[in-house]
Amino acid sequence: MKSNPINLKKLFRHPAICPKKIGPYLTASYEKIGLIPPVPRNTSGIRDYGDSDIRWIEFARCMRSAGLSIEVLTEYLRLYHRGEETLIERRELLAEQRLCLMEKIDAMQSTLERLDNKIMRYDTVYLKDRVAVSDKGYFEE
Repeated sequence: MKSNPINLKKLFRHPAICPKKIGPYLTASYEKIGLIPPVPRNTSGIRDYGDSDIRWIEFARCMRSAGLSIEVLTEYLRLYHRGEETLIERRELLAEQRLCLMEKIDAMQSTLERLDNKIMRYDTVYLKDRVAVSDKGYFEE
């Protein structure tokens, strides 16, 4: 049985979930496409989100923001529903995604370093006689 079920309105007051991070239509979409397990509904047909549902929503949101595909996440959920017999498969799937994420992080780090060098070049060569007021612009002295 679920502990402390909450409705959609209360869900967005939960510290792990806020309207800026995930909206009501997105939670329904996550459920519809299989990114989170089906959420139980009360007698009025309103979703009652429990602690487990909140953890699934946060997990899906986190993984999507890191770039994991919908296909990978739905596969993970499918394996999860099959139970302990899929522990190794789930671990392998997560490990593969970790490697992909590390490659993306390396590429982004390289891009960040290139941007930093480019900005430094502007500061030391092109705009050396100007004073920076922010990362958004310069003004003449």
